[in-house]
Amino acid sequence: MSEEKTGGGATLAPPLPPAASFLLDTRGTTHAFDAFVVAAAFEIDSRLAAFALGDGTVRIAPLSDPKTAITVETHEGACLALCADAVSGGFLSGGDDGQLRRVEPGRARTLAAWPGKWVEHVLAHPGKGAWRAAAAGKAVHLFDAAGTALKTLAHPSSATGLATDAKGRRLAVSHYNGASLWFVAAKEDRPTALAWKGSHTAVAMSPDARYVVTAMQENALHGWRVADGAHMRMSGYPAKTKSLGFTAKGRWLATSGAESIVCWPFTGDGPMGKTPEELAGGDSVLVTRVACHPEHEVIAAGFADGLVLLTEIASRKVLPVAAPGNGPVSALAWSADGRWLAFGTETGFAALVDFAPR
Repeated sequence: MSEEKTGGGATLAPPLPPAASFLLDTRGTTHAFDAFVVAAAFEIDSRLAAFALGDGTVRIAPLSDPKTAITVETHEGACLALCADAVSGGFLSGGDDGQLRRVEPGRARTLAAWPGKWVEHVLAHPGKGAWRAAAAGKAVHLFDAAGTALKTLAHPSSATGLATDAKGRRLAVSHYNGASLWFVAAKEDRPTALAWKGSHTAVAMSPDARYVVTAMQENALHGWRVADGAHMRMSGYPAKTKSLGFTAKGRWLATSGAESIVCWPFTGDGPMGKTPEELAGGDSVLVTRVACHPEHEVIAAGFADGLVLLTEIASRKVLPVAAPGNGPVSALAWSADGRWLAFGTETGFAALVDFAPR
């Protein structure tokens, strides 16, 4: 496989003008929390938004009244992970107290606990055959929607990321020296080993389960085409990629770690021999978080200076959402219906932006 490099693609978009109108001013609601925003999420029915904080609390905002932020004491220590639960009305949270908890407005209850371990990654898939997953050390624990333990998946080293496909049939787990790909409902758990030496720190899976991509410790991505195990190496980043995700139809992989949103094409046989698109850059500030819209090829990006914007891949148009100045963006998420965008920063600034037609 040849090695692809960022930096050789389309021209970067020009910097935003100083007088740019930011949507946060007219369509947003802001909150000033007193702790690092670790993650943001929306529950599956797009009625609630939540922010997990470094002080162990989860702040929940009903989208019918986004100015309200309900504080839920959740972990004895820091929150480490947050996602929508597979059951409506709540969220899953993992913490450094070894607890996996379901969080709802006004309460948090423990679903499972692993004393002495950190629950650093959580994931859930709703609908028929709904399941929940939590990574604690080398093990990934699976539960059904009722909270019953289904199985424990063992790995050679600590799990560093979880991802699934659009149907929730397969689960990808990144770890040292590669990733493991499991069938969630398999009667015999025999993972497909996706091997590549080195430290893999995050993972994404294409909606059709054809591709698995991990972020590496050395400012690069590594990918596999699942059907034949073909390797894909994507490098040239000036910083580590900490956030990555596929667009709704799986045609693009959006990534952080550069001064623009780097989007790798995954049509045909994947990105091998192709140049990525580099969108919405130009200010010499690193992209820290990306989030792909659940329906359209639109990407939200947060930057190290607090800037938040949207860009459409086809037109390359840029829509400014929030101005710089509130600290590095550390959390970014879309609601399942595509109406709301949530983001948070390392300084505790958090916001919800409503994109409903007016």
